[in-house]
Amino acid sequence: MLHQRHYTAAQANALLPEVRATVRRLQEAKRVLQDEGFDTGFATLADAVGGAYPGRERAYAAVAATLGFEHLEELDLLVRDLEAGLIDFPALREGREVYLSWQVDEQEVAHWHTAETGFPSRFPLDPWS
Repeated sequence: MLHQRHYTAAQANALLPEVRATVRRLQEAKRVLQDEGFDTGFATLADAVGGAYPGRERAYAAVAATLGFEHLEELDLLVRDLEAGLIDFPALREGREVYLSWQVDEQEVAHWHTAETGFPSRFPLDPWS
């Protein structure tokens, strides 16, 4: 198995307010970093010497991005497409690892797909749920 944690639809849905807020913060951080012209030199300098100050807004966005991705990683969630807000929750179906597929504007987790496929091949959870 690829993942240590697996979610039921109910468990994934219970996490949605937290995950939705994290995805929205990540999307905003990405927008700020792109609008402000994030450069890899800044990231390299920060890693190499322990810091570089790019300005308050960019620094806040960089920290928000790091913390957001770390949080989703701690939950063992996969960010498939940040711009679209597409997140996968590892799950088990008939002993196989699959993904519960959710997009940030969806009210609940209502689709799944196999590990070999993705968003275009989603199936509805009903009658599986």
